Amino acid sequence: MYKLRMFNMKWQLLNYFLISSLITVSSIYIVLEYFKEELTSWEFRLWFAAAILVACLTVGYIATKRWQRKVDELHLAMLEISKGNFASRIELEPVEPFLYLYEAFNTMASAVQERVQLLQKFGEAEAIRDQELTENAVMEERRRLARDLHDTVSQELFAIHMSASSLPKILERNPDAASGVMNQLIQMSHHAQKQMRGLISQLRPIELNDMSLQEALEKWFPEYCRTHELQGQLDVVVGESMSEAIEHQFFLIIQEGLANVIKHASAKQVRLAIHEREHQYVLQLQDDGQGFERSDIPSASHGLSTMRERAQKLGGEVEIDSKPGAGTRVRVKIPRFAEEPSGLTLVREDERNEH
Repeated sequence: MYKLRMFNMKWQLLNYFLISSLITVSSIYIVLEYFKEELTSWEFRLWFAAAILVACLTVGYIATKRWQRKVDELHLAMLEISKGNFASRIELEPVEPFLYLYEAFNTMASAVQERVQLLQKFGEAEAIRDQELTENAVMEERRRLARDLHDTVSQELFAIHMSASSLPKILERNPDAASGVMNQLIQMSHHAQKQMRGLISQLRPIELNDMSLQEALEKWFPEYCRTHELQGQLDVVVGESMSEAIEHQFFLIIQEGLANVIKHASAKQVRLAIHEREHQYVLQLQDDGQGFERSDIPSASHGLSTMRERAQKLGGEVEIDSKPGAGTRVRVKIPRFAEEPSGLTLVREDERNEH
């Protein structure tokens, strides 16, 4: 079958060459047969040569235009695949010289789509397992914070209580010393309040807590910007099709990106946008900070490599665009699939049977 298709392609090209040859030979025959006397004129010979050239070029143009259109279809489909549209396919026609190429491309695109989708699903499963491990670490960290609470704020409150208890007797015996004790109480209460706020902020981890990504960001992002004196702009438009694992990874990437903005960018404004396209989820974080050279990206921050790893777990990619003095833009693209491949369904059924 492969040889037959190649044979058909060769014959199509030969047909165009045959048509050009027939036009040339027929024209020469007609001129030699009926216009012998006119051949003595150089003007006639010039026009005759021009006519043959135009006819052959017309046939060649039609042939190249038809084949170029076929090549362009393949090129556009390849560009769609490179942009993350793994659902891109070329429509097949019954009589098509490029049929074997188009079929090979569609087969390859289907295989890539299935593998990337499986990679994303396995990445989601791994992210969920990592989240369970993280929860154990969070519990241990909370125990540490509880000990710190006992060793700092609790002792401060005890000292405040003792000083406040002694204040009535001081007022009774030495009223002049009471003002010093009251100032001490104010200072200790202020210090205890400051320590309590710090511990509370650590005891409130940033989590989705059964909220969607959009709901969590609408609640957390403005507060985060106010706390760090940033002018924030939030633009999130996503549907309900985004999986929990993708939402969780996006949220972690946003945290990492904003932490980089606070630490390194010296920015005043930051814009966060998440859009759901037909074949992709796109996250974009942009600031007006000091930026950096592209050559410094690998060593600029550990957070950038972490963001790449989180995106790659789900079959995505991270693009970083930055120039000194022109801010930084981080764009994260995660493939979006309409339905699960059959292979993954079988894997999940096997897992259920094992349990």
